[in-house]
Amino acid sequence: MDILLRLHNIVEVIDIIIVAMVIYWLMLMFKGSKAERMLWGLGVIIILYFVSQRVELLTLHWILNNFLSSIVVFIIVVFQQDIRRALAQVGRPFSLADIKGAGPYIDEAVKAVARMSREKTGALIVFERTMDLGDYLETGVTLDSKVTREILLSIFNTRSPLHDGAVVVRQGRVFKAGCILPLTDKDVSSEMGTRHRAAMGLAEETDAVIVAVSEETGEITLVVEDKATKRIEPGWLAGELKRLFPPAPAARWPFFAWRNGK
Repeated sequence: MDILLRLHNIVEVIDIIIVAMVIYWLMLMFKGSKAERMLWGLGVIIILYFVSQRVELLTLHWILNNFLSSIVVFIIVVFQQDIRRALAQVGRPFSLADIKGAGPYIDEAVKAVARMSREKTGALIVFERTMDLGDYLETGVTLDSKVTREILLSIFNTRSPLHDGAVVVRQGRVFKAGCILPLTDKDVSSEMGTRHRAAMGLAEETDAVIVAVSEETGEITLVVEDKATKRIEPGWLAGELKRLFPPAPAARWPFFAWRNGK
């Protein structure tokens, strides 16, 4: 009998550990998204659920049990974009883009952006991260060339047949040009043109980093995870891109990312 009781306790401990690991993994997947705070609250509620079950707080346990049963549908409806992004990362937990690092290509890209901003040349540059952008690259032309200021300036030159589309940088190289991106369905400022709406649309569905240059004002905008930072300077842009694409190898496996301070 004692052995069975001990086994039961061990199973409960394992159950709690698994739930804690799942919550931690979800926090890493949704880090920086609008669902992050909600997950913190949900984690506290789940802990209270197990505690109430353990110490036999029947009323509290009944309330939490009914709450958790109904909140699943709410989460799926409200945070469907974040869930889609997280599931895509599950399918690709590790990417060569993570170990490629910033390198000189960031500086070259920023030099081109600064030039286009001064000359009010419209541009849309997408930096791929952990999520494969394959579905969004079908409309583009494959280049697979080194990232240089000259290459980017020539692509976005108004006389170029590719200047209206987006350039996709994968693993530090210009992989595609002339890509047509999905436009956001959200209400955005009337100041935002098609390029900015396309940047927002892609950021809503992927973890890509997008830089847009307005052809009307020359304004530079950085879009990351559905958040747009407008009217930025080239120097700040370079620092932010290098922060998002660190030169040191970084593990992307969810349960071990903490080893690298992620």
